[in-house]
Amino acid sequence: MSGRFLRLACTAAVAAQAVLAPGPALAAPGPERPVAELLTDLQGLYRQAEQATETYNATEEQLKRQRAEVDRLDDELARARLSLHTSRAEAGRLARQQYQSTTGISPYVRLLLARDPQHALDEGHVIGQLARARAETVGRLAGDEKKQKDLARKARKALDTRLSLAERQKKQRDEVQDRLSEVERMLASLTPAQLTALADLEQSNTADAQRKLTTSGALSTATPPPSQEGDRAVRYAVRQLGKPYQWGAQGPTSYDCSGLTSQAWDHAGTPIPRTSQEQWADLPHVPLDQLRPGDLVVYFPEATHVALYLGDGKVVQAPRPGAKIKVSPIAANPILGAVRPDPKARPLGRYTPPTIPKSATLGPDEGLGTSELTAPTPT
Repeated sequence: MSGRFLRLACTAAVAAQAVLAPGPALAAPGPERPVAELLTDLQGLYRQAEQATETYNATEEQLKRQRAEVDRLDDELARARLSLHTSRAEAGRLARQQYQSTTGISPYVRLLLARDPQHALDEGHVIGQLARARAETVGRLAGDEKKQKDLARKARKALDTRLSLAERQKKQRDEVQDRLSEVERMLASLTPAQLTALADLEQSNTADAQRKLTTSGALSTATPPPSQEGDRAVRYAVRQLGKPYQWGAQGPTSYDCSGLTSQAWDHAGTPIPRTSQEQWADLPHVPLDQLRPGDLVVYFPEATHVALYLGDGKVVQAPRPGAKIKVSPIAANPILGAVRPDPKARPLGRYTPPTIPKSATLGPDEGLGTSELTAPTPT
């Protein structure tokens, strides 16, 4: 493993030891523990952190929708109150007219006593119109009052839901931070030699998984061209190479895994769900041997990680805390399956893949820094 990796590992270990408060006990990482066990523990902590992150992201999306619903109901309630005010003013005017007509013979009654029958009929028509107008005003007033009450009840309920989601989001935010703190504590407890051994073993495991996948025939040897939208998504993702992973982030300066994929397709003109679980659940599935650039590769049984397929058995991904957006083998994590955001779009007749810098494939995927572990501020 490179000297750069070793420096990062040592810096992270020293920094974490200096700033972390005591936390939940982890298995003793002493020299007697096999490196494979240490790697299993570390990968498990990262997986828990990413699962908590995607849960947080899902709640954030719900909260965004609920904020919009609260705003919509507030606007509708304001219009209903204005309409109710107008209806009440009209009803008051009619009440005053009715009161005045009871002080003597109504002018309408006097008109009906006129000698000219046609004139009387015409005035009867007018009176009928007035009666209907009064009935409509009363009905509108009753309807506006009911609508105002219903909207006020819905607005209160929507606000209660929003507050409940905000409280849930705060708890989930704390859970993510707890999981990331466990990662930091474990990294801080390891020696430079153990960190190097972990990186070597993880790299070796990824290479073995990639070799098994390609030799199994599960991947096509020839990458079909993407659609126009897929090409845009790929090029957007490639432009983000080197930017840091940040949990809960969706650009433009940092991303988490599903933040990168959702923003890539949003900029391609085909919005998709925000989280990896929603992307797996809502988008059409495609076999691995039919993958084309722009498709999304989803990982782990819980669909807690996602990457964007580049072709030739490679993906671009925001790996995990402490790492940068990079190009990785498709088998860098256990594959659950793949989905296609644009299943009906035609592939391009000719396709030239974007240029990938050599540096995009270098460096470990494992996160050893601490600066990217800071929690985002809930909105």
